[in-house]
Amino acid sequence: PPPPPVGVRGRIRINGQPISKELFSKYFWLVYNRLEETKDPVHASMPAYFRFLTIMAFHVFLQEKVDLAVVEVGIGGAYDCTNIIRAPVVCGVSSLGIDHTSILGDTMEKIAWQKGGIFKPGVPAFTVAQPERPLEVLRDRAQERECLLYLCPELDAFEGGRRVLELGLAGTHQRSNAALALQLARTWLQRRSCQGLGELKEVPPGTELAGRPVPLAPAFQPTDAMIQGLRDTEWLGRTQVLPRGPVTWYLDGAHTTSSVQACVRWFRQAALNQDKPHDGSEVRVLLFNATGDRDMAALLKLLL
Repeated sequence: PPPPPVGVRGRIRINGQPISKELFSKYFWLVYNRLEETKDPVHASMPAYFRFLTIMAFHVFLQEKVDLAVVEVGIGGAYDCTNIIRAPVVCGVSSLGIDHTSILGDTMEKIAWQKGGIFKPGVPAFTVAQPERPLEVLRDRAQERECLLYLCPELDAFEGGRRVLELGLAGTHQRSNAALALQLARTWLQRRSCQGLGELKEVPPGTELAGRPVPLAPAFQPTDAMIQGLRDTEWLGRTQVLPRGPVTWYLDGAHTTSSVQACVRWFRQAALNQDKPHDGSEVRVLLFNATGDRDMAALLKLLL
């Protein structure tokens, strides 16, 4: 099947598919008109783009009666508009990077503090390997918010030396994202008392806190559905190769130093793997776009 279109509807998906134009239009005007009618006459202003879409997404998920909503924060966490959910099932913090420094602060520690703002009392949370200081900040945030924070084991631990888990997304950095996704999915399934979740691999005693500020979660054997999910994941516009006649487009949306580094590693590998025309006629075009107060020179230097 052709890939779904890249557009605003892709931000609100049900069962992996962007909602239809009809549904989008219906819920957009419903929410827009309701807000318009009830706004404060003195400080009359509508929510900004991302906030509006967040309110709309919640409305769609409630109206369409989804079993589970996966909500990604916009910026940071602590003060993000997605953070009004009081009792999520589980929280995850992926690998931290430096971005949106004017809003979140200019160090990894400050950013970790913001990200830890999504932790909720009694709600389990998982994170992946982080530098020591930011990880300690996450641990302290978890303690102050009475949240149980665990570190995900590496993806190798889920493979158990038998089969390598295939990922639909390119780049080694996606392995830690995949390990995080597995832990989040399992937590939800456990809450639903699902059977046959694969055997937990016990964490050997002693490794639990061996020099780690955060306890290691046990790995487990992924179910067939999880294995298929990791294999079929696609993310248009991220590490995407589009052959179009004489031009091969390599698309990625990286915009932080760490993600541009990952992009460079991927591009180098992907470009090597493509069958190069021997007459050197392959056309390579670099499109670069950056918004906001990002350090363009630093990002372009990595690409150079």
